[in-house]
Amino acid sequence: MNDENKHYHYGIKSTLAQCWAISGVWFLQIELGAQVMISTIVIGALENNTATKDPKEFLSITSEEASWFASLLYLFTPVGNILSLLLLDRLGHKKCMILTNMPSIVAQIMLYFAENVEMLYASSILMALALGFSNAPTLAYAGEVCEPKLRGALTSALNIFYYGGSIILTLVYSVTKQWRLTVLVTTVFPILTIAILLTTPDSPMWLLAKGKHSKAHRNLSRLRGKVSYEKCENEFQEMVRYNSHSNNDEPNRKEDTNTWNQLFEPEVIRPFRLMMIYFFFMNLVSGLPLLPYLVSILSTFGAPVNIEWTISLSMALSVIGSLTAVFLIRKLGKRFLTLFTLSICSICYITIGLIGVYWKNSESITSWIVLVLFLNTILISSVGITPVSWTLVTEIFPAKSRNILCSICTGFCFVITFFMAKYYPELSILVEFYNVFTIVGTVGLFGCIYFYFCLPETENKTLQEITEFFK
Repeated sequence: MNDENKHYHYGIKSTLAQCWAISGVWFLQIELGAQVMISTIVIGALENNTATKDPKEFLSITSEEASWFASLLYLFTPVGNILSLLLLDRLGHKKCMILTNMPSIVAQIMLYFAENVEMLYASSILMALALGFSNAPTLAYAGEVCEPKLRGALTSALNIFYYGGSIILTLVYSVTKQWRLTVLVTTVFPILTIAILLTTPDSPMWLLAKGKHSKAHRNLSRLRGKVSYEKCENEFQEMVRYNSHSNNDEPNRKEDTNTWNQLFEPEVIRPFRLMMIYFFFMNLVSGLPLLPYLVSILSTFGAPVNIEWTISLSMALSVIGSLTAVFLIRKLGKRFLTLFTLSICSICYITIGLIGVYWKNSESITSWIVLVLFLNTILISSVGITPVSWTLVTEIFPAKSRNILCSICTGFCFVITFFMAKYYPELSILVEFYNVFTIVGTVGLFGCIYFYFCLPETENKTLQEITEFFK
């Protein structure tokens, strides 16, 4: 089994075909990345009547309202996960990814016409539903359509497009200085995403699970550059064997009850526990829960920089880091990148905290140092722990329960993000601003110890080999 992927001798046409198939997922990530950053520009413009550069703006929000607007995006994401869980097996990944664009369009139009805080809340909830609904189908689809040697690189590229959406939004806002116009412009993303998804094929594994063997074989041939059935036969038979456990019941579908029972099997519980811990530390050091408060955080650092362009720079660093990850994952592996980036980010956070508390004599120097260290954590985390987290969740679970567990895992991930985002202001007041960074960095070092002993290497392994490891 270790040499299974050596039988997959495809050429450049296969790589291009897989890139096109996953391009719908990539464009969906652009859309989601832009939506996650919307709260940053809205809060920066409206909180406590800040001096907005748009003289026509009439709406303002308090700090408490800002924290709710920021965190609702993550609180209601699990609801979207549940909805996708109910529909994914029936409709398939492609149709679910198309559907997720509908609430996104409505939410962005609602934001443009928002006249009160309640409309801001409603739009945030709709974006949360879209974000949650998209997670399971996109992650499962990305993991299933790619051959083993390309899976890590192509799925880690999701972060490039995710942060690309964020940087496009912040750049548009930096130019227009009008958050409403910026939100309206980004409605082009869901429209383009729908157009691209209409041209991409369904996942062969999902078709096999539905008993459509001939169509699955045809789609696999298409995904491998329209090669002959004989050339992709080895990989197709591997898929058939991989799906055999979830398709060995009679058509009366008794497995519906078995699906929930098998969630407690070792090959499910062990990777699920690992992913929950992984998502906690990813949230902790990636700065994701801090995004809505970037304007306030950068202002507190005190460096004489333009806040809007600095936010754009931070998103650009994330894109650079994610692009670097595409090349490094295959060379260094997910385990090494996780340990390296988590440790570096933790040390940077501790350094920021110590400088902010104990080195106050030269604020003109320290303000630049802490800003550079903070931007460095954004870059480093996007090279390793952030893209690896979403790549792992696409491949670490067995086929029979992947859709359910992708939904549950991503739902829990955003619950973690919600609590971190909602209570960051309170924690910052309780322990003081710079001590937050010291605490985060210290906890991150404990994560390094855990992953050193418990995180396996999954790069260039078939899905079957990964499942066997956790049994």
